[in-house]
Formats: sequence, C-alpha cells, structure tokens
Amino acid sequence: MKAFQTICRQLRSSKGFSLEPAAHVDFSTSSYSCSRKKKVNPYKEVDQGKYSDLVQSVLSSRGLAQTPESLFEEDNLLYGPVSKCKPPKQDEEARVPRNWCPLFNPERSIKPNTTSTPTVPLKIPLQRNTIRSVTKILQQTMTSEQLFYLERWKQRMILELGEDGFAEYSSNIFLQGKRFHKALESILAPEGDMKEREENLESGYIESVQHILKDVSGVRALESAVQHETLKYVGLLDCVAEYQGKLCVIDWKTSEKPKPYIRNTFDNPLQVVAYVGAINNDANYSFQVQCGLIVVAYKDGSPAHPHFMDTELCSKYWAKWLLRLEEYTKKEKNQNVQKPD
Repeated sequence: MKAFQTICRQLRSSKGFSLEPAAHVDFSTSSYSCSRKKKVNPYKEVDQGKYSDLVQSVLSSRGLAQTPESLFEEDNLLYGPVSKCKPPKQDEEARVPRNWCPLFNPERSIKPNTTSTPTVPLKIPLQRNTIRSVTKILQQTMTSEQLFYLERWKQRMILELGEDGFAEYSSNIFLQGKRFHKALESILAPEGDMKEREENLESGYIESVQHILKDVSGVRALESAVQHETLKYVGLLDCVAEYQGKLCVIDWKTSEKPKPYIRNTFDNPLQVVAYVGAINNDANYSFQVQCGLIVVAYKDGSPAHPHFMDTELCSKYWAKWLLRLEEYTKKEKNQNVQKPD
C-alpha cells in the first residue's frame, strides 16, 4: 500500500498530469466500465402518436385463433362442399363414340315452316315392339355408383316404411307423376277440357310450374312417340314446344327434394337429347329441335326449377348418350351369345 501511495505522489508531481480519485472505487471486475457509447433504441425515435392508429387497426383486425373445424367451415362457405367422389380416369374422359351419328339433321331447316307446323299437337302412340327404348337403355347402363346410391335409398325407404309401405309409396309416386302429365296435357292442348283445366290449377305441381307455363307456346307434340331410324331406339316424349322463343323437347319431372342444378337430375339430360336426336331423324316430324328443357316441379307448390339445355350443351350430352347406347348394344350382344341354342 505504501508503494502505491509513493507512486501516486510521483505522478502528481509530474508536469501536465492530474489524477482525480473517483468518488467510489470498486475493484470488482463486473463493474469495470469503458468509455463506449451506449446503444440507442431506434424504436424510441418513432413518433408513437402518429402510428398508434395504424397499430390499433392491425391488432383489432386479428380474429380468434383458427382451428381445423373453423377452417373447414370457412372453406365450405367460400368454395362449397368438398366432392368426395373419385376423379374420373383420363381414359374415361377421353372416350368418344365409335359410331358417330349427328344429333341434328342437315336436311331439315332450323326455322319453323308455317305450312308444315301442325295446328294440333302431334300425339303418336308408342308401338310396343322389340325395338329398345330410351328408358331401358339408361336403366341397363347405369354406373356402379348410381346403382349403389339407388339401392341404398331403396333399403333406407324399406327400413322406414316396410316392404308393403315402400311398394305403396312407389305406386303413389308413379300415379302422381301420371296425373301431373295428364294435367299438363289438358292445359297445353288447344282442345283441352276447360273444367279439367280449372281443377288442375288446384294441384301443387301445376302451381309449381305456373311461371314456366307463361313462357311456353307453340306446342308441336304432346305425349308422342319418337323413333331414331338410324340408331334403332324408341321413346315417349312429354312435350315439344317453344320455351322463351326456342323450340325444345320439354321433360316434366316431379321431385320431393329441390333440384336447383342440372347435375341433380342425374340421367334426365341424356333422356332429353335422346328424344331430340330421335325427332330430328323421325319421318313423322317435319321440324327440327336443337334445345331441351327439364322442369322439376314440387308438390308443395314451390316454384319449379327449369334447366335449359342450349345447342352446345345438348351436343355434349349427345356424345354421352351415344356411349351409353354402345354399352347397351355390347351387353345385348354378350347376352345373346351366352344364350343356349
């Protein structure tokens, strides 16, 4: 210690040097300080008041934490339900009919001919013969998926109603559809019974199609048979008339469930284009049809859903119908081969 004091006295006596003792001297290494400049926090220089509204708006827009369930609900709301069916294979998408037959007849005029237009709608009876029908072709060529859902619906209905109850239910549905078509025929036919027309107006199905009937005019055929002379099939169409100025094959359907989209009508578009193609190749009809219309009516009287099929859409479904027709022909040949002599 004495040596240290001696050194200090010598330093004081040195010229131009002074040493002021610190008020507090701590020899701990942890309190050793250097002459570095302190770091300045850059955020302290930001005008907090100027940007407070921005920060508050960002923080207020944050919602609650998302969960998988809430994300699925949001996606379902924005994009619709997820389709659970398997995507079609590429070879199925690329399938085209081997024996192509045009939907429209180039030898017939699209414009209606006033001299050949019937004043009374055609009503050609269906001949029960060996020629295959449109209904049978569609039933015999249903996909495995269609058959599965049809069978599941049938089993569920039997579980609810029983075997006898389901048979009665099916019979009632058939009768309701038959009465509905009969009522429409009496309304659309010029020689229809006025009393019968007034009685039919009380039907829920007729009430359901009132807004459709306002756009229907120029009826050409009612409950009339058609035959495709080249492809060899027959069918019984509901109506051929102008809908909003365009000549259409009109198919009237009844349903207990809403069918707002054409995909909800299953094979009905194929049935319509089959009739369109048959009319255009049947000598009994002098006019040509290029459009279709599916009308789904409801028993409670709620507005029916019309599904209009323009020329382009009819052409797409026509290709699918030809594939179903080829599939039926192939099955028919295989059955004939398997039959014993």
